[in-house]
Amino acid sequence: MTAATTDTAASDADPGENGARADPGEAAARTNPGEVAARAAYGEVKAGTEHGEMEASTEHGEMEASTEHADGEARGDLGDVEARVRANLAAFERREATVAPGVRRAGVCLALFRRRGEPHVMLIKRVARGRNAGQWALPGGRLDGAETPVQAALRELGEETGISAEPEDVAGVLDDFVTDSGFVITPVVVVPRAPVRPVRDPREVHSLHPIPLRRLTEPDLPHWHTDSDGRRLLQMPLRRGMVIHAPTGALLWQFREVALLGRPTRVADLAQPAFTRN
Repeated sequence: MTAATTDTAASDADPGENGARADPGEAAARTNPGEVAARAAYGEVKAGTEHGEMEASTEHGEMEASTEHADGEARGDLGDVEARVRANLAAFERREATVAPGVRRAGVCLALFRRRGEPHVMLIKRVARGRNAGQWALPGGRLDGAETPVQAALRELGEETGISAEPEDVAGVLDDFVTDSGFVITPVVVVPRAPVRPVRDPREVHSLHPIPLRRLTEPDLPHWHTDSDGRRLLQMPLRRGMVIHAPTGALLWQFREVALLGRPTRVADLAQPAFTRN
């Protein structure tokens, strides 16, 4: 189970899609021909799939067979996408948090695979009971015993989603993120070599949510919202009813900026909404 790494669903008191959108001037300033080419590598927005919206059968149980092993493609091979992600992460100077004895740690996975002809990353929604009930998350959880964050992330990925990944499938690691509740989260980017046939663990996972990488690279992300304390909060609206905040939103944004677009970006100072601190 992922502890303190998830975000409350939009229906659970977050500002939703009515929060402030990315400033158009800022978006234009950040866009250059190289970035346009990078976005193009992850696919174009397709009619009927705006914001990564998925069929209802995917949202309420295991993914149907056609999405588990899309188009018969073995291994979920991502070709140029994997090469680009690995190169961007290799060039990134990762920051590791200083961890005192007894500090709680977690490893989470950004697992990339091909679904219906285009690359996706897997998100999950937690079951409506226990810790982080009903929240959006990346697959992952606490370290067991002497595990490293990478080992924990790979183990939890398999347990929660049925996606098998080996150490050699790790494309790189992003910055540690220290949550308001004291967890140190290590985000691990993986591209599984084994066939990807996701099956959720119903004890911990309510539903599986593959998100197209093209959605993460669209220029309308992120949105920004000012809370009642005047803090600027990041929002990642990935589809209708799915708005993700820090910490998970912060990890997704750094993944987008660093791994997908090749732009060194730090997220350690991003504020968490109060409803994520549990």
